[in-house]
Amino acid sequence: MPRVMKLRAVLFICALAISGCASITSFFSSDNEVAFSPDPETNMLRADTAMKEKNYNEAAALYEYVKTKFPYVEAATSAELGSADADFEREKYIEARDRYQTFVRLHPTHPRNDYAAYRAALSHYKEIPSDFFLLPPASEKDQVEVRNAMGAMSEFVRNYPSSPLRPEAQKILDEVKLRLAEHEMYVADFYTHPNRRRWRAVVTRLSVVEKNYGGVGLDSRVAFGLYDAYLQLDEPDNAKAALQRYIEKNPAAEDVNRARRLIAEAPAQKQIVAPPAEASPDAGT
Repeated sequence: MPRVMKLRAVLFICALAISGCASITSFFSSDNEVAFSPDPETNMLRADTAMKEKNYNEAAALYEYVKTKFPYVEAATSAELGSADADFEREKYIEARDRYQTFVRLHPTHPRNDYAAYRAALSHYKEIPSDFFLLPPASEKDQVEVRNAMGAMSEFVRNYPSSPLRPEAQKILDEVKLRLAEHEMYVADFYTHPNRRRWRAVVTRLSVVEKNYGGVGLDSRVAFGLYDAYLQLDEPDNAKAALQRYIEKNPAAEDVNRARRLIAEAPAQKQIVAPPAEASPDAGT
């Protein structure tokens, strides 16, 4: 066979091989050499498998391909959520949160809408500095994501009362609220040190806990702490009021009788008597 004919035969065979492979993969991505299929279902199957195997970069590329190349098929909606999950698992929490929130907004009736909303809230929790839970936190800035997590989880619990994810969200919410409350308690204790004795600052911190973090297990410490601080400030009426609020909110608490006894023993509020007005120089003239 002439050389030209042989070359043509080889090229023809190669063309057939490439054509056959096209039914399996269309091309490879330049970054991670991820092979893409010409149909969305195959790409989704491979992306889901990659997620299970923790190959998050490959999964992200496959989900993104489905979203871009097949935007009008049902699989594209699942790919939107998959892309968010891939970012989340790669600790790209800001990007993941944006994707989850977009999904919630665009697909309000989707059966996994609650999942996307929960994960968006969870992304704030994941961004809490690792040393925050070792009191005291490194800086006030460290509390930004903690407060964001509390707000996001509170919103989820409120908006999705029937979601199976609600108990887990409530658990995280309670944990975050407790940590924020403990931070305030830590600062309050700091101000009670004999070298400081800043009782007004103690009242301020404990009042924050009473107002914002009731029910996290610190109610008793807060109430009796306020009682002591107010007495130090010579404000027995406020001291008694703090214990009275505690009794009303926790009527079955073990230390209710102690609270009642302290209310009865508290001194009376001193009456501030205004000094007599000076007589006018013109009086009697």
